Amino acid sequence: MSDLTKLTIAEARAKLDAREFTALELTDAYLGAIDAANETFNAYVAVTHDKAREMAKASDARIAAGQAGALEGIPLGIKDLFATKGVHTQAASHILDGFKPRYESTVTANLWTDGAVMLGKLNMDEFAMGSSNETSYYGPVKNPWRAKGSNTDLVPGGSSGGSAAAVAAWLCAGATATDTGGSIRQPAAFTGTVGIKPTYGRCSRWGTVAFASSLDQAGPIARDVRDAAILLKSMASVDKKDATSVDLPVPDYTAALCQSLKGMKIGIPREYRVEGMPEEIETLWQQGIAWLKDAGAEIVDITLPHTKYALPAYYIVAPAEASSNLARYDGVRYGLRVPGKDITDMYEQTRAAGFGREVKRRIMIGTYVLSAGYYDAYYVQAQKVRTLIKRDFETVFADGVDAILTPATPSSAFGIADQDMAADPVKMYLNDIFTVTVNMAGLPGIAVPAGLDHKGLPLGLQLIGKPFEEETLFRTAHVIEQAAGRFEAPKWW
Repeated sequence: MSDLTKLTIAEARAKLDAREFTALELTDAYLGAIDAANETFNAYVAVTHDKAREMAKASDARIAAGQAGALEGIPLGIKDLFATKGVHTQAASHILDGFKPRYESTVTANLWTDGAVMLGKLNMDEFAMGSSNETSYYGPVKNPWRAKGSNTDLVPGGSSGGSAAAVAAWLCAGATATDTGGSIRQPAAFTGTVGIKPTYGRCSRWGTVAFASSLDQAGPIARDVRDAAILLKSMASVDKKDATSVDLPVPDYTAALCQSLKGMKIGIPREYRVEGMPEEIETLWQQGIAWLKDAGAEIVDITLPHTKYALPAYYIVAPAEASSNLARYDGVRYGLRVPGKDITDMYEQTRAAGFGREVKRRIMIGTYVLSAGYYDAYYVQAQKVRTLIKRDFETVFADGVDAILTPATPSSAFGIADQDMAADPVKMYLNDIFTVTVNMAGLPGIAVPAGLDHKGLPLGLQLIGKPFEEETLFRTAHVIEQAAGRFEAPKWW
């Protein structure tokens, strides 16, 4: 039954409805794949065998009774950032050691309501801080892709590296993920999967461990554009428990997939042609432009003049919010506690032992930019830049542009423990150069596989849309997917 894991969500749902196999058989196929391969990939930090089988049996009963939900019987992996009641939830951090919440995040609750099955919790960069999944307390995740003729282990991207790797290695049918500065789109591009960061407010943040509250947004990583559309439909909702979630109807995103691009205007921002960008990325971008033009879209050059300030502004705003959000982890109520001679010492010992190096770095940066004497010079200035970035996009969209096409990443996946990246955190941060503007402006963005580089590794293109117009992104991404084809990692494990 192992070939069941190769089915897309749409295919699996159709076959479940046709009674070609049961939800329990599908779940067992995935659990078998996880048990066989997770030691290799380190994608899951907790596998919920019993819970998964229990949920699958309940799905089979609903299917038999004609009460199947939109995701009935579909086995999913859940990023370790989403609270799952009674199940390991640690944001891949030592400081949340042993934490099992007594509540369920709104996003996962929506998925269970629609009949999805939980396979387990997926590895990630600690507190979602990272672009390679190497900052996890549980160790790095391996990308299922390898360069042609090489045995070198590659990163799957971050922070949602476990989600992307599990989808690409057929260890779940789809996965939840989050995106604060590219943490859905960059891993999707590195693993040949599809990842969408929806508009800020489209999915509830309640019950999701916070990194930077004004930037974080949940979204899916899936095998193809249709599956991403199916998952987002279930994940999205308004939520009284999250004041930033927006009360707008959630459309049937799959209905947009086969619509024509005729009459659409696609913008190409000149500022995304960055110095030192590999020729292959530029070639891929031009290929994407040609595909959209062939599909009937009009291609226009646009300018987003404040793009060059996005990355430095992001690395002020995000750490500042992280510094505030992570102050709650103190060893008093839950998670790790390291004894000290008094309460202040206990706080210090717990945080020193509990937070990893990258998290400490960002907390210190954030605390610094919020401190007296620096708040106005750094944080206030960064928020002003953020307003200008948002205005750039508003101006372009007001001129009739429907979506913007850019590269998703400046390169394909790099090696685990890459010395250049390890020695220079700024070089790692530059992986987010094409993605952070979307979070700063609160816009939707999707990464779709578009080709392979000379090493045989996947490369992705990014589409950026207007607020709450994810349908336009799915429609346009589907055209790229149809032209480029789907990409699978050659199996070596």
